[in-house]
Amino acid sequence: MSTRPRLLVLRALGLGDLLAAVPALRALRRAFPRHELVLAAPEELAPVAAATGAVDRLLPASAPGRAVPPRLDWTGPPPDVGVDLHGNGPPSHRLVQSLRPGGLLAFAHPDMPEIDGPPWCAEEHERDRWCRFLTAYGIPADPTDLRLPRPPDPSPAPGAIVVHPGAGAPSRCWPVERYAAVAVELRERGHRVVVTGGADEGDLVARLAKEARLPDTDVFGGGLPFGRLCALVAGARTVVSGDTGIAHLAVAHATASVTLFGPVPPSRWGPPAHPRHQVLWHPGRDGDPHGRRTDPALLRIRTEDVLEALDRLPDRS
Repeated sequence: MSTRPRLLVLRALGLGDLLAAVPALRALRRAFPRHELVLAAPEELAPVAAATGAVDRLLPASAPGRAVPPRLDWTGPPPDVGVDLHGNGPPSHRLVQSLRPGGLLAFAHPDMPEIDGPPWCAEEHERDRWCRFLTAYGIPADPTDLRLPRPPDPSPAPGAIVVHPGAGAPSRCWPVERYAAVAVELRERGHRVVVTGGADEGDLVARLAKEARLPDTDVFGGGLPFGRLCALVAGARTVVSGDTGIAHLAVAHATASVTLFGPVPPSRWGPPAHPRHQVLWHPGRDGDPHGRRTDPALLRIRTEDVLEALDRLPDRS
């Protein structure tokens, strides 16, 4: 049996969450080079974890929404180090604690005075939050360390503009008819437009494709395998989407993007400041990022706003 020490990281969330945590994961990899780094995350994210170059093994763990999993199927001796990259506790802290790790890295919480971690800042950007967290424990982390290696496979639609109408919740979904109007205008300008969607977004993808009169060859529904999705995004001209995983994937591959924000501001989940990443956001009160209706702030974004943002992108011709 291997005597290699083990480090468990809990981040049982979605694609965008994992990509936002790449700088933190790489910082942990550098700080614990001899440890086996085990990431507790949804099983379907195993290829993403491998692409970071920081994770040795994925331990399947998930729960509905953004909840904390009820348990972790950890085997063998307790982890030498446990790291809570999932939340600010107590549920996520206690889940890691249940494995009796030799040491625990977690944010401070008044209900858990035994944890001497840094304070949680609700308004902080997600990438910066976890880098500050690790830095407080003496582990330097660079929030700009986001890039993924270029996919080995060719893009199924090189140079296309990728339109992704779905998101993790209806409140973050811009109306599909507006996406379709953008797609129609872009096709009239001579661009190839393709539409993507997750495994449970078939109806949304089909509706956009029908309204924009896209050929079947330009419809990528059903949840593309990660490698194929990476190839599509890395080879795209631009990605147009809401605040969801594919926007983070565009950042990871330095692909131009236009991201529509609401109900959560880009100051917490937006891309790094760069001309190739345009964000659209109408400031106001925060809404519910898991709500069942499109957020009013998102509804204030017009099709003309998206087209103008596309025009502001650096010329790639």
